[in-house]
Amino acid sequence: MDRRSFIRIGMAGAATGIIAPEIVLAGSQGKNISSSDMAGGLFYTKESPGRWAKKAGSHSPILEKTDAGVRIVTGHPMKSNDHWIIKHVLLDSDFKFIAENIFDPNKDKAAISNFALSGQTSVVYGLSVCNLHDTWLTVLEV
Repeated sequence: MDRRSFIRIGMAGAATGIIAPEIVLAGSQGKNISSSDMAGGLFYTKESPGRWAKKAGSHSPILEKTDAGVRIVTGHPMKSNDHWIIKHVLLDSDFKFIAENIFDPNKDKAAISNFALSGQTSVVYGLSVCNLHDTWLTVLEV
């Protein structure tokens, strides 16, 4: 491949990385996120577990609305230096970062996070990141 082709392909890839998330994920997808082309590839859901079909039960985050905001629970063992949930991330309806909670498998016995919400009126997305089995997403209508 010559240099010009390499640069052209690189620019197209960069543009796609910036534009594609807006095209694929723009607007509130609510419970239809599992039908996204990214489900089962970029992230996993209980409905679209991709290559991790046998892991969906213990890796899919459970989101609960609380009086103060949202609780995320991932029923996954926290095996220090072996296999654990690295963090929970909370995103708004436009997939913008709200907050995260990073776990220490030497101290945290369970993957539980509580997040305060203010001004969220449609949906939020909870991510659970496993050190071995990638990122899992669940939607909660608030």
